[in-house]
Amino acid sequence: MSVRALLVLSAAALAFSTLPGRAGPCSQDIDRAWLALNAKIQARIGAGRSGPQSTTALLHRQPTPASIAAAEELAGDGWAPMEATVAALARAREADHAKDKATCEQALAQAGRAILR
Repeated sequence: MSVRALLVLSAAALAFSTLPGRAGPCSQDIDRAWLALNAKIQARIGAGRSGPQSTTALLHRQPTPASIAAAEELAGDGWAPMEATVAALARAREADHAKDKATCEQALAQAGRAILR
């Protein structure tokens, strides 16, 4: 994951964690989901890099765009579920502030499915 994407996730988590404390119909569920997401992010960060350095990388050659793309495809995008969770939690927070319990619960269900991926 790039530093930019990590900063976006962190900024979103910080922004939503400092919103005024107006309790809506599912505020506590949203807070629990944020805690679960933050724990998953910290675990992913603690796991380190996604793959070992290859012997080809040790030959003092610059990577080509094709080799970078191949390595990214091989590693996969482990951050996509977390980005989807952030988006779902943002929708849940908006619905919570609008006191729309059905939309809030739907967004929380989407966040829960994304966290489990």
